[in-house]
Amino acid sequence: MGKSLKDLVTEAKGRIREIGVAETAAALAAANAPLVVDVREPGEWAEGHVPGALLVPRGLLEAKADLEFPGREPRLADRAQAIIVHCASGGRSALAADVLQQMGFTNVCSLAGGFAAWKDAGQPVTRD
Repeated sequence: MGKSLKDLVTEAKGRIREIGVAETAAALAAANAPLVVDVREPGEWAEGHVPGALLVPRGLLEAKADLEFPGREPRLADRAQAIIVHCASGGRSALAADVLQQMGFTNVCSLAGGFAAWKDAGQPVTRD
């Protein structure tokens, strides 16, 4: 029998680093703030997102992070930059962080609990 989504997420979480809301907020307040990559869908993004985040839906991540892809995202060129990936609840972002590491990113982590945890903790949300 094949693997379930739960299996894939559990395996990815074993290979990545997850950080909580407090650590994420502190990192974003620092002088060298990390790039926040939101891997949710545009409809989810429109309902609110972390201020300053970059929207790269999960289905486009590999292409947008590929240095050889003509439609790449320039802000994903630096493989050493600090990146915090998040989704709605933490599953897609775990998969995304795992893929980014496979693509050579060396300082990437996933927001545990995702955007839901961010909002529940009373952190800032924008709708620009």
